Amino acid sequence: MAKDWKRTALLVIDMQKDFIEDWSPVALKAGKDIVPNVVKAVEIARERGILIVWVVRENDPLGRDVELFRRHYYTDLKVKIGCKGSEGAGLVDGLVIKEEDYKLVKSRFSAFFATHLHSVLQATGINNLVITGIQTPNCIRQTVFDAVALDYPQVTVIVDATAAATPEVHQANLFDMKNIGVATPTLQEWSEANA
Repeated sequence: MAKDWKRTALLVIDMQKDFIEDWSPVALKAGKDIVPNVVKAVEIARERGILIVWVVRENDPLGRDVELFRRHYYTDLKVKIGCKGSEGAGLVDGLVIKEEDYKLVKSRFSAFFATHLHSVLQATGINNLVITGIQTPNCIRQTVFDAVALDYPQVTVIVDATAAATPEVHQANLFDMKNIGVATPTLQEWSEANA
């Protein structure tokens, strides 16, 4: 029996220039490495009719809505990270939000924290989530653990379309997620899945 992809959403988390491009003070080197796989995951999702949820940061230029530990980036002398309307807040090249997609702005690690994501997913009948993006121990992990806490029956993290500062950190977090029932296929394995 073929999988009901209409009940699935692909979350693309923080694939923004400020978090990936070399010129950013908070760039994740491994983020650049996964861009082709995230692009491919989006293409596959579009082919399957899967809702794509673009999870992004568009912070206040004065840093009033960011975590305390990041506020030092928002002084007059610093580069402001993920500010709404800035070049750095834009998606990396190759990723484009389309009209049928859903854009979700968050101000904390989890895509569920203080957002309407759960309501939107429930309203559209989605109960399976596929996660891509950066970074594994922060935004990916927090979103995944919240999805599990909210009883989403199938949560999947595509292992080569997510990244962390080091392969060891990435693998340790994937190990923890597997231990709570999260599926961790490669992009190839996920692309071949039909049930």
